[in-house]
Amino acid sequence: MIIDISQEVFSCRVFPGDSQPQRELVSSMDNGAMYNLTNISMCAHNGTHTDAPYHFIKDGKTIDRLDLSLFVGDCYVARRDGDLTADDVVDIMEAAREADAAKRILIAGKAVVTAEAARAFAQSGIVLIGNESQTVGPEDAPMEVHLILLGAGIVLLEGLNLAEVQEGAYFLSAAPLNLGGSDGAPCRAYLMTRNNI
Repeated sequence: MIIDISQEVFSCRVFPGDSQPQRELVSSMDNGAMYNLTNISMCAHNGTHTDAPYHFIKDGKTIDRLDLSLFVGDCYVARRDGDLTADDVVDIMEAAREADAAKRILIAGKAVVTAEAARAFAQSGIVLIGNESQTVGPEDAPMEVHLILLGAGIVLLEGLNLAEVQEGAYFLSAAPLNLGGSDGAPCRAYLMTRNNI
């Protein structure tokens, strides 16, 4: 089974202060044109998107320089709410290791990765962390958490739609668009149940 965990772009949630994606139909068959043609305008961090180290690290890698294998492979979905602690990370990683899916962690629910949790994840050996919020850290102060995770080489997958996803191991595909020199990029993220791979 394939489970789409992406937001629809034009109706997506946006981080406070970011612009809402815009769609402009510049050619319309309804108006007599031979074809339909759409222009879009959006922030690279709208909707379901990935963060590259360059988002918060001046000389960090841009999205086009990241290995796609970071965004594709086994993952573990954990459901949590509230501020994550280091003990929460220990529990999540133990469950992920038991499921043989401890490289990529997705957190379902209204969870906030605190600096304490970010440091624990940074020492865990993961390559990707994802969540439902438009930012992986506290919305009013995301910088410290981003610096810890991106500085440890962990890519971020934000703005996921995990409301209907059960805890457990899945196969993730969330490759970002190849936006040369960009600090992030939208992606079409989906999960596959492991018995369908």
